Formats: sequence, structure tokens, C-alpha cells
Amino acid sequence: MSPIHHSRLVETVSFGPFITRGILTHPDKPARVWLSRHHRKGLANPERFKAEATLKLLLRCLWLPAHLNWWIGVIFAVGASCFGMASTLILFPSLTAEVAISETDINRIFFAGSIPFSIAAWLQLYQAANAAPLPASQDPEVRERRSRLIGWRPHEIGWVSCALQFIGTLLFNMNTFNAMSSNLTWVQIDLWVWTPNVIGSILFLASGYLAFIEAGHSLWSWPHASLSWWIVFINLLGCIGFMTSALFAPLFSETPNPLATTISVFCTLLGAICFFVGSLLMLPETAVQEVT
Repeated sequence: MSPIHHSRLVETVSFGPFITRGILTHPDKPARVWLSRHHRKGLANPERFKAEATLKLLLRCLWLPAHLNWWIGVIFAVGASCFGMASTLILFPSLTAEVAISETDINRIFFAGSIPFSIAAWLQLYQAANAAPLPASQDPEVRERRSRLIGWRPHEIGWVSCALQFIGTLLFNMNTFNAMSSNLTWVQIDLWVWTPNVIGSILFLASGYLAFIEAGHSLWSWPHASLSWWIVFINLLGCIGFMTSALFAPLFSETPNPLATTISVFCTLLGAICFFVGSLLMLPETAVQEVT
């Protein structure tokens, strides 16, 4: 019986216990670059992309329902759109009056937007939990394991990033749901609306930075020609926007500070725009494998 040869990662780039990049070798195949983000998302290696395929790429990315990564981008974009819409209505009272929408209705839009955020975040976590194991441990028993709804892969940077993001979205579900109540005191607002908001924003920021490290293969990288790098960088800016918004959001008294409130809502809008752009860029990222 001939021996079974498995692929192995060599010349790896690591951040702590996390491997983000390496060279994948196999006795019977040519060596190739292995990337953590593309591995967990089931994406084609970007080095295979050909410039002449750009037009085909743009056309293909509009409809790829067979790819989970495409759905994640679309659903994230829906949630970001809701947050952007609600923030815009707060920043422009004349527009709010023209469409005859109340503050409670605006809070409902925020809550509605938090639902797609959680769905997309869970799909991304599910994707990471069920990615193929690292090449050094591809034995048949591992490959045939059953699907995991959440999984437990704390040694993989992508899974940790997705897990933190998913928990953060659940906290956004909580804070936006509580914000729909119109009879809360300022103490209750700070406790039940602001507290989950700031904790969720911290988790989002940690998640975004881990994703940035995963795509850039270092604590800081700039600039980068990779589409994946731009996606995580723009999303990281969105996380910073949400974090800044949360820092200006607490009331601390019965009389809100108008300037702090405006800054908070404006940063939420900026964060939503970044998440929307980053989500849309996931569509051509998915389509790369369709044209290579």
C-alpha cells in the first residue's frame, strides 16, 4: 500500500498562536500560497486573478447565490443600510418631519438593521467553524466531521474574529431593542441601551482588528493591493466609527448634550457607510474564483 501524502504549511507568518499566511506544499503538487481568510471562506487565491477578467468579475458578482460568502456580504449590506438610514433621519430633522416618522420609528429601524447584522455574523461564524482544518491535520476522520453551528476553534484567528463579532451583534440586538422603549429614565437608558452598545462596540473593534491582522499578516500594514485587505480595512474603520459613537452616547444626566449626541449619531452614520462599502466589496471578492 502506497503512503498517503498530506499537504503541509511551511514558511508560515504568525501572530501569536494564529497562522495567517504560509506556503502549502504537497509531494505531488506544486507549492502555492495559503491564506487564512481565503481558506476559511472557501475563496480562490487572489494570486490567480487575471486583470483581463475584471469586467467578467463585476458582472458575476451581482448574482452568486450558491456562495455563502456572497450572502454574508448582501445581508451585512442590508443591516448597514438600515443603520445608515436611521442615522441620517436623526441628523436631518427636516427630513424626518417631511416623511412624518417618529423617534420610536427611527429606533425600530435601528433594531431592524441589527437583525441582518446578527444573521450575517452568525453565517460568517458558521463558515469559519466548518472550514477545512489546517493542512497539517487533514486526516479523514477530521474531514468527515458533522457541521458545527458555532464550533470551537480558538487557535484560528478567523474563527475568533467571527465569534467576537457575532457576540457584538447580539449586544446590538439588545441595545437597539431596549431603545424602542419610550418610558426609560436616563439611568435606565445608560444601563440597558448604552452599556450593551459600548461592550458590543469593543467586541466589534477587537473583531475588526483581528480580521485586519489576518488579511495583512502583521499588526499594521499599509497600503495593500489585495481586495481582501481593503475589505477588512474599511470594516475596521466602521468598527472605529461605532466605537467612537458609543463613547459619545452615554447621557449621565436627564439633559442630553446636543453636541455629544450629534457626534455619536454622525459616527454611527460613518460606521454604517464603511460597513456597507465593505459588505459590497465582499461580492467581487467572492466572484474572483468564478473567473480564474
